[in-house]
Amino acid sequence: MRVPRLILHEQALRLGWPGLCGASLILLALAYAGLGLLPGRQTVLELAERSARGQERLARVDSGTLAQPMAPGRQLDAFRQTLPAQLEATTAIDRIYALASRERIALDSGEYSLGIDPKTRLARYQILLPVRGSYPQQRRFLHALLAEMPALVLEDLELKRKQIAETELEGRLRMTLYLSRQ
Repeated sequence: MRVPRLILHEQALRLGWPGLCGASLILLALAYAGLGLLPGRQTVLELAERSARGQERLARVDSGTLAQPMAPGRQLDAFRQTLPAQLEATTAIDRIYALASRERIALDSGEYSLGIDPKTRLARYQILLPVRGSYPQQRRFLHALLAEMPALVLEDLELKRKQIAETELEGRLRMTLYLSRQ
């Protein structure tokens, strides 16, 4: 619906300067409400929701249904206690080979290197393994590996198929096993 310019011009003349100033002030007030106040109202509502969630969480901690949060220094100590000890690295590697044999995946001899991070006082055991098996076997192996060994980080996985008709994939698996130095 298009309003002709002549009608707008007549209405503006009929209103006069006071009417035009009033109409422009109304438009400015609507623009301020739409662009300035509504986003602020949204922020206030989000803060009120976060506050309500915080009050609910505090009530659950006070009633004992939720454990009290740990201090940041204690969180790091608790994390270190969940990691396997540096002396248990061979047990962890044996577990990797056991999971691979369960999925009938061939793991050839790999490369292993131990690094120690002086800042975190953690040992990093980097493992590079050549893998050979079908895609579903390798996928199940990786899922089981990450589920059973939470201290293990999958850094890189490279898979390739020599010919398109082959079902077996060959690849390299690079992982890091984090160990505590006790």
